[in-house]
Amino acid sequence: MNMDSENKKDPDFFSKQVLEANRFYLNAHSRKHRTLKVVCGGCEHCQPHYRIDRTNFPFYSIEFVARGKGAVILNGREYSLSAGRVFSYGPGIAHAISSEVEDPLVKYFVDFIGSDAEKMLNRFGLAPGSVAQVASPEVILQILENLIHNGQIDSPYSPLICKAILEQLILKVAETSIIEHSRTATAFYTYQNSREVIQKNFMTLQSLEEIAEECHIDSAYLCRLFKRFDNRSPYQYLMRMKMNLAAQKLQLPNSSVKEIAFELGFSDPFHFSRVFKRIFGIPPSTFKNLR
Repeated sequence: MNMDSENKKDPDFFSKQVLEANRFYLNAHSRKHRTLKVVCGGCEHCQPHYRIDRTNFPFYSIEFVARGKGAVILNGREYSLSAGRVFSYGPGIAHAISSEVEDPLVKYFVDFIGSDAEKMLNRFGLAPGSVAQVASPEVILQILENLIHNGQIDSPYSPLICKAILEQLILKVAETSIIEHSRTATAFYTYQNSREVIQKNFMTLQSLEEIAEECHIDSAYLCRLFKRFDNRSPYQYLMRMKMNLAAQKLQLPNSSVKEIAFELGFSDPFHFSRVFKRIFGIPPSTFKNLR
């Protein structure tokens, strides 16, 4: 599924190695702007064998990994990629980006121009060719989703709004970046591993205690990690994973609310319905009929 804008021809540098993409292009031809100007941006669900290898690039770029794993080589130095990683490159920066076959990357990007671009990136710790880890991936993701939304509106104000969002992105990455091998980094990686455990085992996990046991950490510490790095508790994240799958199953023909509830570990279908309504705003029976 490709959701690129149909009103403008996609530039050649947009990757074709994607399973799904949601992108915009503001068609900024001139590179003689002093202030920042966004050229394009988007979200890409990479194919398992995704690989981009460039010796140069005409724009400055910031990329953010939302999910999956991979690697990036910037000017000959290799860095691992996983959720929460941010990296930048620009003119004169050779770079290669690859995705792991078993856990392909889902990443966001924004390309921009302006003679002040490199100066701002250097000032706030995102110099072209550098990599950072952010402690609040959900916050960065929301900013980038907002950027895509405003870029696709394509109003006379879109370039200015996207410029403001790009500046917000750079500042927020600077604010939430964590130093590798610090206590904060260790805590973040524990949180990240806990999220992965929930993602892999959400079908069978049923409680906070079970999550903590599967993660091999104390439940109180697990809650503190999610409070620090997320906007949900571990149990809320677990329920969101279950309800997302439930919503997919409810769209299938002849689906049964009761059977889906039992499949996701709910012994009481009424409890399942209450949780579903709390997350999506409508009961599962109503959601099913919307199909």
